[in-house]
Amino acid sequence: MTAAVRYETRGDLGVITLDRPDNRNSMTPELLDAFAVASARAREDDQIRALIVTGTGPCFSSGADFKSTLQRDGDDRAPHEKSFAMYEPFLSLLEIRVPVIGALNGHAVGGGFGLALVCDLRIGALDAKYGANFVKLGLAPGMSISYLLPRLIGMARASELLLTGRLVEGAEAERLGILNRAVLAADVLPAALALARTIADNAPFAVQETKRAIRRGLALEVAEAARAEAHVQAASIVMADAREGIAALLEKRPPKFTGR
Repeated sequence: MTAAVRYETRGDLGVITLDRPDNRNSMTPELLDAFAVASARAREDDQIRALIVTGTGPCFSSGADFKSTLQRDGDDRAPHEKSFAMYEPFLSLLEIRVPVIGALNGHAVGGGFGLALVCDLRIGALDAKYGANFVKLGLAPGMSISYLLPRLIGMARASELLLTGRLVEGAEAERLGILNRAVLAADVLPAALALARTIADNAPFAVQETKRAIRRGLALEVAEAARAEAHVQAASIVMADAREGIAALLEKRPPKFTGR
């Protein structure tokens, strides 16, 4: 069996590919561990000038694997630390010095949406859905989504999406500013490669320092925000509403929340 996440280079471009399409590239321990390895390889590769993150199949990433555990377990860490540990491999993209482009080949939901948001730029599929449906599952958000999305599209629009749990399709995602560009699914990776090529043809030092300046100017303390979210998400995971929300999702029915 091939690795759940692959890292390869195409000249001076790096490509990370999530490759568990049968499980919607969801956040299983196998995929998260493999992503951490691939991200580390990209971080240590001083030959690349841009990095692309993409997936295989109809999903970029569906986020948490609700048929499995919602937290990394196996040790005695506090619940919020287990919640943060689940997102830590995806958050490792923040340590990549070169611009990171999300080539969102399909649906990006929940933690998968968070992975898209930590990229610097995003090209997405027109017919895919994007967003964070945590509240529909009785969960508080994670992956620093509540921090990043308002900075990307504004507080009012982000509040609407996060408080309703509504997902948007490609054209609306582009209009809102979630995507830089929405294209046919078959054109996502070629469009991302073309954008990466344009960036990579510029002076490497200037590009990397421009990326740092943009993030510094916006005071993007993403990992710290994800840690803060982890406390509340961990509290929500053990509530009856979360059990009901996840059961309803798996059973394809509307949830009945009780506030407990």
